[in-house]
Amino acid sequence: MMRFIIVLSMLLVFGAKSAEAIPSFQVEILPWEQVKGIIPNHSYFTIIDVDTGLSFRVQRRAGSKHADVQPVTEKDTKIMKAIYGGEWSWDRRAILVLVHDQLISASMNGMPHGAGALQNNFPGHFCVHFYGSTTHKTPTPDLAHKVMILKAGGKLDRYLYQLDPYELISVLEIAFNQQDERLLSQIMTGNNRSLKKTLASVNHIQITQRSILPVEDLPVLVAMKLQFRVKWIRSNHSQDEKNVVFYLHRDSLENQWRIDGRTFVDEIQ
Repeated sequence: MMRFIIVLSMLLVFGAKSAEAIPSFQVEILPWEQVKGIIPNHSYFTIIDVDTGLSFRVQRRAGSKHADVQPVTEKDTKIMKAIYGGEWSWDRRAILVLVHDQLISASMNGMPHGAGALQNNFPGHFCVHFYGSTTHKTPTPDLAHKVMILKAGGKLDRYLYQLDPYELISVLEIAFNQQDERLLSQIMTGNNRSLKKTLASVNHIQITQRSILPVEDLPVLVAMKLQFRVKWIRSNHSQDEKNVVFYLHRDSLENQWRIDGRTFVDEIQ
């Protein structure tokens, strides 16, 4: 359904243009080293939010490790803010970048920062990441941006299937910190209503200490429990930190690992 909304929004964007200008709707996951040549500094492109289907225009202004961009007009700023529920946020969102006749999967945050040059009522710029791009502070790609890029490119299921239990716990952090109900349901078993309630009650979660078993043991296991030191902030702003035991299982050696939702909910109640 959401893919249909995105395609419809693209048709509206191209409505006044010739049929030859309409892209093929094939989403590409392209490396940053290639993308930065497609969208050079001062170029314009359209951002389409995957979850809402809303779109707005931006201009790339700077950025060497990723694209620093700004909404083009005040109207574009209003659309972007609506995508984020009316409040600016560092949360990552899966997006599609529409440039010329290409659709490229990407991820954006929604927090104005740094310098801005356009008259758009946007105080600064925001970051757009592509596959392999990095933040200003880290030499490796940000995992939350990577997950959103794969989501936009339709490759998230395959990625989750390949994760080991330790990597899956890192994605759990992302699901909570991004308040991504669908992502949580993809990695955790349990009642959807209970998971949704738990997600709404926790604003932020952080794994502060990890227990590591020998990696060579993982291929022959179908169930395991791991203890982590977890810190979280609830929606009422209260904080807690304790050792949490995660129970993980998979139906067979060929299946995806999942976190047991019932025991996790009990642990953080």
